[in-house]
Amino acid sequence: MALRHAVLGALLDDELSGYELAKIFAVGVANFWHAAPQQLYAELARLESAGLVAGQEVVQRGRPNKRVFTVTEAGLGELAAFAAAAPKPLLIRDELIVKVHTVDFLDTATVVAQLHERAREAGARLALFEKMLVRLRGDLDEESFLREGRRIGPYLSGLAGCRFQREMREWCLHTARTLAGRAPDRPA
Repeated sequence: MALRHAVLGALLDDELSGYELAKIFAVGVANFWHAAPQQLYAELARLESAGLVAGQEVVQRGRPNKRVFTVTEAGLGELAAFAAAAPKPLLIRDELIVKVHTVDFLDTATVVAQLHERAREAGARLALFEKMLVRLRGDLDEESFLREGRRIGPYLSGLAGCRFQREMREWCLHTARTLAGRAPDRPA
């Protein structure tokens, strides 16, 4: 998957400026794709050059003008081709897991502190994803929304984000307790 597909997917519901797109990436898309705002602005320019999005300037009173982008028919075609292709296997690169893997040769207290910090961060992200799901559902309960909701894709990807953050928080806390509870005369 390329950043272009994540950007096209984020633009499906509404025309967005680069700033608005960055806000969406910070919460809703963050559970499956990370991109810095500079990357998003550069990708929007590439997508517009390729004809996959159309941009237009919006004049604002009392604020600088902004450029908003929408997905074109060619962009929808790009997403369809992407959806038809076999997905690449999931790859994980996580420094904290490497530290846990090598904890027998490290300062255990430092790793435990980092596990607690990651658990706190996962809990904060989980709260954001849960809030997003409530907003997406509106007045419907989850079962009704899953059956009748207008746009189910963002909701389902949000559920994946919730599950991932919940599991990461639980793993971090369990691992921290395990490391902290080991006998002091034994290696980490």
